[in-house]
Amino acid sequence: MKRREFIALIGCAAAWPLTATAQQVTLPVVGFLSGRSLSSDAHLVRAFRNGLNEAGYVEGQNAVIKFRWAEGKPDKLPELAADLVAHKVAVVFMGAADVGVHKIKAALPEIPVVFATGGDPVALGIAASLARPGGNFTGMTVLSASLWPKRLALLRELIGRTDLIAVLINPANDTAAQATKDVEAAAKDIGQRITLLNAKSETEFDTAFTTISSERANALVVPDDAVFINGRKKLIALASQHALPTIYGRREFPTDGGLVSYGASVTDQYRQCGLYVGRILGGAKPTDLPFLQPTKFELVINVRAAKTLGLKVPETLVVAADELIE
Repeated sequence: MKRREFIALIGCAAAWPLTATAQQVTLPVVGFLSGRSLSSDAHLVRAFRNGLNEAGYVEGQNAVIKFRWAEGKPDKLPELAADLVAHKVAVVFMGAADVGVHKIKAALPEIPVVFATGGDPVALGIAASLARPGGNFTGMTVLSASLWPKRLALLRELIGRTDLIAVLINPANDTAAQATKDVEAAAKDIGQRITLLNAKSETEFDTAFTTISSERANALVVPDDAVFINGRKKLIALASQHALPTIYGRREFPTDGGLVSYGASVTDQYRQCGLYVGRILGGAKPTDLPFLQPTKFELVINVRAAKTLGLKVPETLVVAADELIE
C-alpha cells in the first residue's frame, strides 16, 4: 500500500467515532409522558417498547425515549409536556393524562401525540372523529361508558343484590362529567341506587371512605384514574379496613390484594400505542391514524380477598375470569 493511501485510510478510520456520535445525536426522540410513575408502570413501559419494536424502532439503536412522570401529581403534566417540546421530540406518547388534557394539548400544539385515554376523544375536543382525528392527536380510547354496566353487574353478581353502591370519581379528571353521566345511566338501567364520591388526591381517600360508611354503602366501584392507580395500596387498605367489596378498573388492584377488577387490557393498549408511535416515526400522520378501541378485556378476581370478606365467588365468575389469584 502506498504511503498516501495509507494516510487516507487512517484519516477515514479516525473519523468513524465522530460519525457514530453524529448519528446518535440525530436519532429521533420519543417523548413518554405519564401521570403515573415508573414504579407502578414498569410493565406498561415494556409493552410500549414491544409495540415500538414491532414498528421497527429499538430504543438506543434507532430511537431515543425521554420519560417524564407526574408521579400522581397531574398539575405537573403541562410543565412536563413543555419540557419534552424543549427537547425537540418527534412524537409524544401520553398515558394517564386525562386530567388537564386541554392544558397539555396547548403545550403540544403541533407535535404528533399518541394518547391512551379512557374517555371519548371527540367529546374531549381533541379529535374530529374516531376514524379521522383531524389534528395532531391519535391513539387508543377505551370509551369507558361501556364498562360501567359490566362493573356494576359483576359487583352485584359477586356480592348479591345490594341497596347502595358507592362510586369514586376524580373531579379534576377531564372525563369526570361524562363518567358521572355514564355511571348514573348504567345504574338507572339496572335499578341500582348509587352514591358518587369525589377524591382528587390521595389525601381525600379517608374522607371518601368515612362518607361511604356514614351513607351505609355496601360496595364500591373505583374506575381507572392516575390518582387512584398511584394510590392503590391505600385504597386497597381502606377497602379492607371497612370490609367493603370493591371492583377496580385495573388488574394491578387485585394483584396487590384488592377484590376484583374489570377493564381493557392496559398492556395491550400500550403495545398498540407503541406501534402507532413507530408508524408516525416512519412518516404516518396522526390525522390518518384512527383512534383504536380495545378488543381485549380482563376480569381478575382475588379469591383470597373474597374469602377475607366472607364471599364465595360464584362458579359463573370463576369460569369467566381471565385470572384467579388464590
